[in-house]
Amino acid sequence: MQKPSVGRIVHYVAYGTPGGEFPAGVCRAAVITDAAPSGVEQTEVVSLFIMNPTGVFFPTHVPYDENKAPGTWHWPERVE
Repeated sequence: MQKPSVGRIVHYVAYGTPGGEFPAGVCRAAVITDAAPSGVEQTEVVSLFIMNPTGVFFPTHVPYDENKAPGTWHWPERVE
């Protein structure tokens, strides 16, 4: 796996909303703001700046998941 570092572009998988206005599992653009949040030794856990069509979010301690579960991040897929 690539090593996450500050400034890298990744995908965040959205939780969605309870009413379904925004579905779960949708990928959103995000930038890594901290690759090693304080007290966390895993490099797969990062802090993010997430850009949604309706606003921005700044979650911390977001885990990596190549299976793309909601609430996680992964590297963007290559598009040809």
